[in-house]
Amino acid sequence: MPSVKVRDTEPFDVALRRFKRACEKAGVLTESRKREFYEKPTWAKKRMKAAAVKRLAKRLSRENRRTTRLY
Repeated sequence: MPSVKVRDTEPFDVALRRFKRACEKAGVLTESRKREFYEKPTWAKKRMKAAAVKRLAKRLSRENRRTTRLY
């Protein structure tokens, strides 16, 4: 869990902004959203496989687009 020490002359808003940035960097919010509900292992595998297929299709379309340009 990220922590922020508030300096003597620092306004609360600035400290809060630093804390939010530290949480974002550590991935606290994304991790909590991911763990909000239980995900069965089969669902996780299915999600990962779908992401892999999407990445592959994206890469292939990029390569195909790159080779068809003849100018």
